[in-house]
Amino acid sequence: MPNQLRPINVSLIKDNTFKLIGADWMLITSGNINQHNTMTASWGAFGELWHKKVCFCFVRPTRYTYKFIEESDTFTLCFFDNSYRDVLTYCGTKSGRDVNKVADMGLTPVEGEMGSVHFSQARLVIECRKVYIHDLDPDDFLDPAVHDEYPQKDYHRMYIGEVLRCLSV
Repeated sequence: MPNQLRPINVSLIKDNTFKLIGADWMLITSGNINQHNTMTASWGAFGELWHKKVCFCFVRPTRYTYKFIEESDTFTLCFFDNSYRDVLTYCGTKSGRDVNKVADMGLTPVEGEMGSVHFSQARLVIECRKVYIHDLDPDDFLDPAVHDEYPQKDYHRMYIGEVLRCLSV
């Protein structure tokens, strides 16, 4: 069921961002209304950098969403209430190369102001414009345990996105 999303100042988000990203998860979506992909993520952050409100998210080059985020100037982060946990699980375990996750899970794509895509069922949407990318370099890991996160050596690309708009219920 679609939510009534309305613009809010990103500084007014009341959620605990550690829980929001790490425990509740998010969908990272990129592309346009006609061709997009989404994936579940639980790594990321919000903050301030270069006098901008920003988010940090991480995508492995092996993920199908990587192609979309590379080819687009924008991406969105969508957060859902707990009743969508099965949707987030599905979107994190299936590839858009093989299935239509959006159709399979009954999500309704919405075109954002910058041409980005979010979902009407989300309770919180962050629309972002890419401002920086960086490939994680295993030679720079100071904690040796981090290497355990990469048994296939498919190191993430970090995206820093300027928050352009925030929508909330």
